[in-house]
Amino acid sequence: MHDLSVCGCARASTPAAASCHPLDPLTPAELMRVVAVLRAAPEFGDGVLFETIELKDPDRAALRGFEAGGPPPPRQARAALFRAGAPGVWRLVVDLDAAAVVDRKHLPDARPMIQIEQFFGIEDLVRQDPRFIAACARRGITDMQKVCVDPWSAGNFGIPGEEGRLLCHTFAWLRLRPHENFYAHPIEGLNAVVDLMSGTVIRVDDHGVVPVPMAEHNYDRDFLEAPRQPYKPLDVVQPEGVSFRLEGRQLSWDRWSLRIGFNAREALTLHDIRYDGRPVLHRASLVEMVVPYGSPENGHARKNVFDVGEYGLGKLTNSLKLGCDCLGEIQYLDAHLGTMQGGVMTIGNAICIHEEDAGLLWKHWDFRSNRAEVRRARRLVVSCICTVGNYEYALYWYLHTDGGIQFEVKATGIVNTAACLPGNPGKYAREVAPGVAAQIHQHIFCARLEMAVDGDRNSLVECNTEAEPEGPANPYGNAFFETETLLPTERAARRRVAPESHRYWKVCSSDKTNAVGRPTAYKLEPLHAVTPMVSPCSPSGRRARFTQNHLWASPLHPEERYPAGEYMNHSDGADDIWAITEQDRPITDTALVLWHCFGLHHPVRPEDFPVQPCISTGFRLTPSGFFDRNPGIDLAPSVNAASCHACAGG
Repeated sequence: MHDLSVCGCARASTPAAASCHPLDPLTPAELMRVVAVLRAAPEFGDGVLFETIELKDPDRAALRGFEAGGPPPPRQARAALFRAGAPGVWRLVVDLDAAAVVDRKHLPDARPMIQIEQFFGIEDLVRQDPRFIAACARRGITDMQKVCVDPWSAGNFGIPGEEGRLLCHTFAWLRLRPHENFYAHPIEGLNAVVDLMSGTVIRVDDHGVVPVPMAEHNYDRDFLEAPRQPYKPLDVVQPEGVSFRLEGRQLSWDRWSLRIGFNAREALTLHDIRYDGRPVLHRASLVEMVVPYGSPENGHARKNVFDVGEYGLGKLTNSLKLGCDCLGEIQYLDAHLGTMQGGVMTIGNAICIHEEDAGLLWKHWDFRSNRAEVRRARRLVVSCICTVGNYEYALYWYLHTDGGIQFEVKATGIVNTAACLPGNPGKYAREVAPGVAAQIHQHIFCARLEMAVDGDRNSLVECNTEAEPEGPANPYGNAFFETETLLPTERAARRRVAPESHRYWKVCSSDKTNAVGRPTAYKLEPLHAVTPMVSPCSPSGRRARFTQNHLWASPLHPEERYPAGEYMNHSDGADDIWAITEQDRPITDTALVLWHCFGLHHPVRPEDFPVQPCISTGFRLTPSGFFDRNPGIDLAPSVNAASCHACAGG
């Protein structure tokens, strides 16, 4: 597990400072203030543990009043508390100015997320269990310090003896020596089930011995005997410095502006995104990710982890290293999060900000006058990288010169492995090395987008392209046109992609029109839709109903934050986006929230091992009548003085 307290070698890391804006994340001092208030409450005291402490977003109307010169809205924090030996979660709101709890609710059936602070304790518990030790001995393993145990969420499968507990379901591997890739040596068929409340192993499931593959497949630099070096240096140089400006958490670049947030569950959040002062998005973040594996065999049927809702991405965020994770002139931001014990953890260089060349923006050669005009595009990048067990997820938000907003997830790391008899990986997996199998799986993400296209009153329109039927109106068979359909309610906005009609969705302003009299708008382009393969009626499918549609929409409500529910660990899916949108509220001329599902379908290849090359997914928000013309027309022409003719001859 990576050390989250270690900072990378940053030249421009931003120090912690007192919050100066209502949307800024909680400072270390504010985190400790929340802890002090809750420790002082007689019903909690020193024995309580903290799942999350985060900013409670201010009411949008109060925030608008503050922006107009009024007083700041109340500075409040959300906190989720639990006790190690008892079920339930306390959900609290603390007013930081008054140093008082202003709202509280006890949820007796809720379970907290699995905390990073518990990871190594789980491994130690499993290693010390006599039943697990005996099962390892049956596989020829006697040195338990070489056994690596990964904690997986247990889901909700109705297994007798698991009722009312806070469980972790584990998988194990063998590490032969320091820094060696232990995922090359899966200990197949052996799963311990741990109760985190009692701190005990309640069961060890041994599904039968499969030989542990012992061949090494390493990637660490210490094992590279003759690394190839095919490339000459390729430097990203900005001799006059960067074109963006960061003041506290307020970022501006070209005509864009936004505020950068961060919390333990979602990791990176973006707020108040504007172009030339015009609002586009009030808030944007990745709010859920589920990774269902396709094998029903042994303990693998339980591999259906919700990486955001059951672990939280914030505490699993990497400390980035200059010149490696991001190139060029980099500005970093640290992240400050509450720990399970009530302290503060700081992840140095958690957020990377830089700009990149993005190729051609536009070009035209007027052949009559033999004159060409060309402009290059750039994009501003705000990113972080999170490690969830074996996988890395690199999250990138891009702001483009053409007014577009793009979100990209790059998945890398190590595929989850199981052992098999060489040449016989079974129906649900592929062999990535002799005796090492990796199962077909999916990564399905959900982004939550609080839209604010030219203001807080927006409506949702679906656009489809249709071919005109052949006949008098289409005598040559070439006619096709686009239709627009208003989606007036939540149920009507439960939508899936339709490649045959090139479907997309458009968020239109209810108050502004463009030069041709149409509502200003942004369109959501669904670039990577995934068809979920898990049955919606299955134990895992009932908890992941948000994956059944690629688009959901709802009116803004401050307590409707997560598409699979507020407390995902052992959940039954009862408070998910399906239940939210069953209210069938109107979604026209209102503060509109889009929930967009996208992802990766991953039949694993040998090339994905020992470390998977990045595979990418995401979506794009593109202006569609938001501007009266190409917003990059007025860019000054430029020639890159560092470019030169290459001498690539033999």
